[in-house]
Amino acid sequence: MESGSLFVQTVNGIATVEFFHPASNSLPSGLLDRLAKAFNELSEDKTVKVVVLKSEKERAFCAGASLAELLAIDNPIDGVAFFSGFGKVVNAMRNCKKPIIGRVQGKTVGGGVGIAAACDYVFATEQASIKLSEISIGIGPFVVEPIIRRKIGVAAVGELALDPEHWKNAYWAKEKGLYAKVLESLSEVDKEVQIFAEKLASYSPDAVQHLKRVLWESTEHFDTLIAERAQICGHLVLSDTTKKALEKFRK
Repeated sequence: MESGSLFVQTVNGIATVEFFHPASNSLPSGLLDRLAKAFNELSEDKTVKVVVLKSEKERAFCAGASLAELLAIDNPIDGVAFFSGFGKVVNAMRNCKKPIIGRVQGKTVGGGVGIAAACDYVFATEQASIKLSEISIGIGPFVVEPIIRRKIGVAAVGELALDPEHWKNAYWAKEKGLYAKVLESLSEVDKEVQIFAEKLASYSPDAVQHLKRVLWESTEHFDTLIAERAQICGHLVLSDTTKKALEKFRK
């Protein structure tokens, strides 16, 4: 379980992608690679009309980057490679021909916020608070920032990123456009996700795919931009400030 798990199942045209990691659903590089591969494959799978992304358990949706891997990085090449993993996932989601419905059941941090933003429509529980904590450890949410900014705007990204120690609640995230709907309980969210996915799967696949392409217009440069941002993070993670902050956080 150190590398986490990924489960993909398709029923009646609805593919469910469910990931898990014992450390609050954080994402080590191996799991990031598997997520990106899953979205790329589902994009080309003609039996799939809609994708639902979720994580296991009932608490955190995603704690972002793997703390253990961040601490282990000791050279720029490995640093860039790790942060590129998040870039591969959000770009695979952006390029996926099928609409992606996010099911966010709990707190979400850093790269996890980017993954939620890369979904096309998100249902969340009232417990689904968000935080961009990167600047407090000497890095920055640079890789996922373009994806998040597209959803909630520059001002809201700044409000999150410059205040890294405080959570924004689910209703703040809905007001800014990250979440489409916020519901009281996880059971309500699961019910609504299923109803919405079934309706979306009943529409013309060609029309839905064209609509997704339109909604993501003007993001074609994200592949290059996010790769450049990974270079920034890959070097910043080696600083003494960051290493000390990560050690303190681990303790």
